[in-house]
Amino acid sequence: MDAKTLNTLRERLPEAHLSKRLIRQTEHVSMRFDVRKIELSHFYWENFDLMPKALGVILKLTLLMKRSCANTLRYRLRQYDIPIERLPPAFDGYRILHLSDLHIDEILDGGEQLCQTLAGLEYDLCVITGDYRFDTYGVHEETVVRMSRLMETLECPDGVVGILGNHDFIEMVPDLEALGITMLLNESLAIERDEHRIWLAGLDDAHYYEVHDIARAMADIDASEPVVLLVHSPEVIEEAEAYGIDLFLCGHTHGGQVCLPGGIPIIGNARCPRDKLSGRWRHGRMQGYTHRGTGSSGLPVRINCPPDITLHCLKTSPVLSAEQ
Repeated sequence: MDAKTLNTLRERLPEAHLSKRLIRQTEHVSMRFDVRKIELSHFYWENFDLMPKALGVILKLTLLMKRSCANTLRYRLRQYDIPIERLPPAFDGYRILHLSDLHIDEILDGGEQLCQTLAGLEYDLCVITGDYRFDTYGVHEETVVRMSRLMETLECPDGVVGILGNHDFIEMVPDLEALGITMLLNESLAIERDEHRIWLAGLDDAHYYEVHDIARAMADIDASEPVVLLVHSPEVIEEAEAYGIDLFLCGHTHGGQVCLPGGIPIIGNARCPRDKLSGRWRHGRMQGYTHRGTGSSGLPVRINCPPDITLHCLKTSPVLSAEQ
């Protein structure tokens, strides 16, 4: 990281947040090159190289590799109506495009099919809940190049808002913001319509880096107004519900990515109940959605778990929602 980027981040973030992020990033890179340094408290299957290699061998032996790779480009559009009791009428019908876990530098066709699919959609806001790059360490130049192409497609009145995931280093923030993505690092922003507001609060990664701070993200928010919380993983549900969050949008799990028939995840890779690993859910009065991932991780394959493109339509009155 160059000195300019470091100083910019220092001005923006609490010292404890930035230090913890940088220390754990350094430890993670060291661990990747010396498995003896792996801490069991921070061991996750997604970071274990043998896992995707073994899966690749199995898929080749069973002649499923070609089909599994092709599945990564068969995007499924899912549309939901989200009733929010305190939603101002000015936001009735407000549409949020939700992308997550793009891992865009390893999308097999470079992202062309994704861009074509998104080009025909209408929405007011796009949110991206982390994991822009494929690897969990190393350079991110190709990620920025491909994100630049994607950003040409993401046109909407209220722009694109993102957060970091466990694959993303903190030094990626200036490059992503230069592309036009508003990055929230335990921060919030208001969206206004006819003098009414809804809020977006975005947390830094709660899964691996554990640098989320919901209190800081909520500090400037009017408690009487609706809040959509962007989190990379579904691992702070209890805390979020206690803060009165209306809608919790996350990803990370990929819905399992490689699933049993019926979309049943084999590995969830998140510290949360299994019913929160994929799709819509509710916890108390809080509604949530765990994105199945737009890209793929570990190995660019998908089985019984198509990649997601999701549209959430906010509603002022209770309605039945249908999955498409």
